[in-house]
Parts: sequence; C-alpha cells; structure tokens
Amino acid sequence: MSVLLDNQFRELPPDKSVDTKIFLDNVSHIPAFFDCLGSKVFSIIKSDINGNITKIRAVYLKDPAKYVTLQDILEAEREAHQAEWPKVGATLALMWLKRGLHFIQILLQSLADGERDENNPNLIRVNITKAYEQALKRYHGWIVQKIFNAALLAAPYRSNFLKALSKGEEVKEEECLANVRQFLVNYTPTVDAIYQMYTNLNAELDYTV
Repeated sequence: MSVLLDNQFRELPPDKSVDTKIFLDNVSHIPAFFDCLGSKVFSIIKSDINGNITKIRAVYLKDPAKYVTLQDILEAEREAHQAEWPKVGATLALMWLKRGLHFIQILLQSLADGERDENNPNLIRVNITKAYEQALKRYHGWIVQKIFNAALLAAPYRSNFLKALSKGEEVKEEECLANVRQFLVNYTPTVDAIYQMYTNLNAELDYTV
C-alpha cells in the first residue's frame, strides 16, 4: 500500500467547509511523508507541522461542539483576540500548517505532472525546489533559506523517494504516480479551501521567520 493512500483526505461538502476533527485525523499522518525524503534536514518541516497540528488540536479539544469546522475556530479567535488576531492561537498555527501542506501539494503535483530535470531524470530536486519556492520561500529569512537550500541538495533519488512512498515495495513508477494522483483528488481541494478561507477572512500574514 502507499504512505499517501493509507490516509486519504475526504471529499469536501458543497460549501467547502473543512470539518476540524476529520482534518486533524488526516493531517496527523502527514508528518510521516517527510520520512520518505530521507534527509534529516527535512525534519525541520516535519517538526513544524507536528507542532502546529498539536496547537490546533488543543484548541479543538477545549470545545469540539463549538469548533466543528476550521472556520469556526478562526471566527471564535477573531472575536476573542480582536487586534492581536490573526497572529495568535490556532489561527496562526493553521496559517503555517497550510503552507507546509501546500509544499507537499506542489511537490506531488509536480511529480504527477512528469516535471523533471532532463539532465538528471532520477533526481527530484527540481520538484522540491518548485514546491519550496512557491509555498515557503517568501516566508523565510536568509538563514532559514540557507537551511532549506541544504535540504534541496540532500533530496533523495526519484526512484528511492517513490519506493519510500510505496512503503519500500517494488512498485512500477507509473503505479506509484497513479497513487499520488489519487491522493491529490481530495487533498488539493482541502488545502485550497483553507487558503480561500484565510483570504475571505483577511487572516493571511506575510511576515518572515
């Protein structure tokens, strides 16, 4: 089986609301994705994602009946924190979490689309670089960018990465990429819906770390 397909995201309802409990259950398995990238350098993103999931879950568990959707959390925190919002609580944690999820989305979509370095077809550096530049780079200062540049150089071979996604099984590349595409069917709309929610609520912040 596939690391991705073991915990597929669910289809969103027509109103594109994201159920908090279902979302947390799904994303709790996402950090394992970074183990497939091999290098310990990627543990930085993994740790960040784990930390943000923990913060969101802590808020949700305080009142599950109140925080049925992610938007319920953001709106409640906006009311409670006023001027400090959105740079507080689960709102801030989800802001960073969605960026990590977006990184994965772009990386997987790039692989699924067949984008590769023709001179080095068995490297995924071009895919990871695209994901980092589009999802995370603008929010990172030069020190963090240097760390990620080192991570990009440590990216695994394409064949090793796809094998890791397949839990070490010898799976044909096209079969593995078919699994990636299937995973993205519900994953992409979920990430997109969270981004749209931040736009609608004017909750996006553009500072660097």
